[in-house]
Amino acid sequence: QVQLVESGGGLVQAGGSLRVSCAASGRTFSSYAMGWFRRAPGKEREFVAGITWSGGTTYYADSVKGRFAISRDNAKNTVFLQMNSLKPEDTAVYYCAAKFGSLTTNEYAYDYWGQGTQITVSS
Repeated sequence: QVQLVESGGGLVQAGGSLRVSCAASGRTFSSYAMGWFRRAPGKEREFVAGITWSGGTTYYADSVKGRFAISRDNAKNTVFLQMNSLKPEDTAVYYCAAKFGSLTTNEYAYDYWGQGTQITVSS
């Protein structure tokens, strides 16, 4: 069992930066691939970024590539999402998720989810 708790959301102006964190419970955190997803108002939840259990491979949605960076610290059971050059269209609830095994962009493959953190980007 893995419990995930996001933090670090808030309000930021367009062009600004924000870092959100996801703290995981459980001793097997390093066995899980981690993903960040988001749901904007009126839209479906979508994949944002993912990282393998080792941190050796990352993957990004085209919409955030070059602006966002995912990383993890397995010693601290935490995964991060650094968001730069934020745009109003990045406004959404951001969720972290964990799955055992390989990385995927498919949200239905993830076993555990956090409660989400709101990020609002003002123009």
